[in-house]
Amino acid sequence: MERRVTRSMAVREAAVLATETQHSTILDVQFSKESTPKTSSGRKATIPNNKHATSLKDSIPSNDEPRTKRRKAKKVSNSTIMEEELPHNLGPATIAIQPISRNSEAGSGKDPIMKKEPEKVEVAIQEIANKVTATLGKSSEKRKKAKKSYPYGLTPGVSPFPDWSRPTPEDCEEANRLLSSKHGEIIAPKTIPEPSLTVTGCGEVPSVLDALIRTLLSGATTGNNSAKAFNGLVQKFGILEEGIGKGSVNWDAVRQAPLKDVFDAIKSGGLADIKSKNLKAILDMVYRENQERRDLLVKGESDGSPDLMGKHEDNKQYEIACADQHFLSLNHLHNLSTEQAMVEMVKYPGIGPKTAACVLLFCLQRPCFAVDTHIFRICKWLNWVPPDKATEITAFSHLEVRIPDHLKYSLHQLFIRHGKTCPRCRAITGESSAGWEDGCVIDHLVTRTGKRKGGATNSIGAGSSQTGRQRRPRADKGK
Repeated sequence: MERRVTRSMAVREAAVLATETQHSTILDVQFSKESTPKTSSGRKATIPNNKHATSLKDSIPSNDEPRTKRRKAKKVSNSTIMEEELPHNLGPATIAIQPISRNSEAGSGKDPIMKKEPEKVEVAIQEIANKVTATLGKSSEKRKKAKKSYPYGLTPGVSPFPDWSRPTPEDCEEANRLLSSKHGEIIAPKTIPEPSLTVTGCGEVPSVLDALIRTLLSGATTGNNSAKAFNGLVQKFGILEEGIGKGSVNWDAVRQAPLKDVFDAIKSGGLADIKSKNLKAILDMVYRENQERRDLLVKGESDGSPDLMGKHEDNKQYEIACADQHFLSLNHLHNLSTEQAMVEMVKYPGIGPKTAACVLLFCLQRPCFAVDTHIFRICKWLNWVPPDKATEITAFSHLEVRIPDHLKYSLHQLFIRHGKTCPRCRAITGESSAGWEDGCVIDHLVTRTGKRKGGATNSIGAGSSQTGRQRRPRADKGK
């Protein structure tokens, strides 16, 4: 059976080789009276370090072993040559046992290894051991692909469905043309309107923090309910009279208020328990970040963030003043790339890709295709995403790649309007729905699935008003 070579054994053998290379000479080793073999003349012998040699114990035959099992030795002049098999079929190792001269240092009781500064030898051995360990793990490290970690397991610019070729640019142009003929042409505004105190909206306000919280309140509820929640914050905590957040809620007052007060202010909007906790946590995080950025700007330092490097002096002073007055702000996100801004926003509790995408689209005015429940439903019916595999999150990542930038704003708005108003494309509808006979401008493009009004759950094929069986029935999510 071959001898098993472990990592520690490989390290020791490499260390022996390094020691020989460093000294470039053969070191004579003195052995004790009990363990040192004798030559034919009866004198003690030394075994020099040899790069092919194994341990001393394996190299020298024991007197306790039967004579037939001792390794054969050939005597050449004044030296004794012994052969030992190396592991892994590397061939024989030759060990030369030479007689010791009476005038040698070994015979005089001086240890030649100690003369070579043992501390340096130990350091050299340790360095070689570290290199050997690194080499042993090198192959496994090469197999690991270094990937930047992104929230939700999505990589910006990469579709989770790379083999799904739709929508094509032509598909997007056609859908935009047809829906515009029904709902009117949608053009992105050049400037962001002043914040409303009655409509929450989805981020169409100048302040990034204001946009983020308004979008948070509008999630998983109706527009009327989110407006009630926002109005409750206005009535409870007041509005800002000046600054970029003028006309919006005093978020620092919300931050310092008890959680119960925040809950009471937004409870009419639904989901107040979780939303009030997330709202408070977001404001606490923003406050700490504002103070940390303020300290870096005062010292003229940077933590590596691109928006802190080379910042204009006027912007620096404005941001410092906002922090000194406890005016909470996320407006520095304007200076980040779309990818960086997305990563920054989704780190806050309760903020997912849909909320962050809305802020990017409406407040930061970046091309971004946010996917809500209406958009997700229609895109499945259009076969723009794999109907049985996609979620709202993976659909966002796929459509962000496939839809041309110049159509993202208009298609986002048109799909939402159509999904809310079309008698055939609402969440739950059927042939008995009012207005069904009026038809749908994209009827020939879609295959409707999910629950139908009247209890039917079968698919309604493209271009047909009759129920069919083209696809397996599936209940729509997010209703």
